[in-house]
Amino acid sequence: MTREGGCAKPRHPFRKARRPMSKSAETVSEVAAETPRGPLAQLPRGFADRGPADIAATERMLAAIREVYELYGFEAVETPFVEYTDALGKFLPDQDRPNEGVFSFQDDDDRWLSLRYDLTAPLARYVAENFDRLPKPYRSYRCGWVFRNEKPGPGRFRQFMQFDADTVGAPSVAADAEICMMAADTLERVGIAKGDYVVKVNDRKVLDGVLEAIGLAGEEHAGRRLIVLRAIDKLDKVGPEGVRDLLGAGRMDPSGDFTKGAGLAAPQIERVLAFTAAGGKDVAETLANLRKVVEGSARGEEGVAELADIAALVAAAGYDDGRVVIDPSVVRGLEYYTGPVYEAELTFEVKDEDGRPVRFGSVAGGGRYDGLVSRFRGETVPATGFSIGVSRLLAALKVLGKVGTEKTVGPVVVLVMDRDRAADYQRLVKTLRDAGIRAEMYLGGAGMKPQMKYADRRHSVCVVIQGSDEKAKGEVQVKDLVLGATLSSAPDRETYLKMQAEAQFAVAEGDMVAAVRKVLARHG
Repeated sequence: MTREGGCAKPRHPFRKARRPMSKSAETVSEVAAETPRGPLAQLPRGFADRGPADIAATERMLAAIREVYELYGFEAVETPFVEYTDALGKFLPDQDRPNEGVFSFQDDDDRWLSLRYDLTAPLARYVAENFDRLPKPYRSYRCGWVFRNEKPGPGRFRQFMQFDADTVGAPSVAADAEICMMAADTLERVGIAKGDYVVKVNDRKVLDGVLEAIGLAGEEHAGRRLIVLRAIDKLDKVGPEGVRDLLGAGRMDPSGDFTKGAGLAAPQIERVLAFTAAGGKDVAETLANLRKVVEGSARGEEGVAELADIAALVAAAGYDDGRVVIDPSVVRGLEYYTGPVYEAELTFEVKDEDGRPVRFGSVAGGGRYDGLVSRFRGETVPATGFSIGVSRLLAALKVLGKVGTEKTVGPVVVLVMDRDRAADYQRLVKTLRDAGIRAEMYLGGAGMKPQMKYADRRHSVCVVIQGSDEKAKGEVQVKDLVLGATLSSAPDRETYLKMQAEAQFAVAEGDMVAAVRKVLARHG
């Protein structure tokens, strides 16, 4: 139902039909139709606009995440959107896109610059550049937009927001265990209940041991190793048989697109699949299964030992109640991870448009990346951290009803009844603002009815009106738009007149602030 609008006094709910368009209006429409069109107003693929309600909901969620990060002793830092391309490294190879997955351009000094594809690589550059003055371990958090020059699709954007927390300079897996526990606390702080999520932990050294065992060690096999990583990373989406295809010749998806596989032989594929299926009924069984899979690989055995340490630390803090678990299926797709990796997954089901049950899946992930800072300094600098996918987590919270999706309340609008009295209206606005009330003077060129329509579209609770009669009396009219919108539902004339008197009333200018506050309080 639209809010009541129109004249200074609310009309009876039964209204006259709108008059036909005037001749002059028809002429304007004809001229507009003949005017040559400019550029097409079209949002680029893979990007999204955000309105005030979505922005407000995001800010509330980010504030909750920030509270947890700061509770754990992390401090804020910010890096720019643009970095030198060679500082980002080549960790997002995408054969179908230019610049290997990043948006790049050349500066006037011929050096290449790129939009950051995540928040981790820029952090590594920042730490390396400021290494001597930063405390070690250095604990920081960052929130911002990242960009991927990849083919967009449903739920796959070229620009999205991440919220990261990282510890640089801590070689012990205690730092990894802490990140996993903080991830759990963060999800609960924003409204995800225990049992509706799980933080899964694995170790890339274990997978390295498997790859060694099947003959893919060494720099010459780096490309095939990455294909194997990304195949395993799609286990939840395509299942074991889909992963089998991706490890072999390749896989045709339902849309007809073919993804070339790693080209492994059957025994190699079975060894990798045995790794992904190594999860047991408890931590002890899972670790035993992993030891069998990596048998003969020193690096793989080192990874299993790190997982055992993380499991012990998690258990000591009480997070082994299903919140943080060892899961061999987690690998993370980025190549720079060197040790423990983890992923926060939502486990509750929702229905899609066709009524089929689906799960949100991963909303955060990360791991240890001991080589990123070392690229700049030539010395080992251990680091670990994780990243929350802000948009994905917000979508999950909306489904759970944990964040408000209601429209934001607009400002009080002071209508302009007489064009030569703009200074008077600006003074009324300042009086409201000085009292801490959001307010604005209408700055368009339209008459009263369009001004009322404008206030309605701004979701304003009330407007302030002062025509020449009110000015002469030293008064203003306060019009409650929310209450006015309900007048047509009045059950009888007596109720209607009572509501009408409350929906618009005159007060002395000196009482305007109190009257507006009364109306705002009436609607929460």
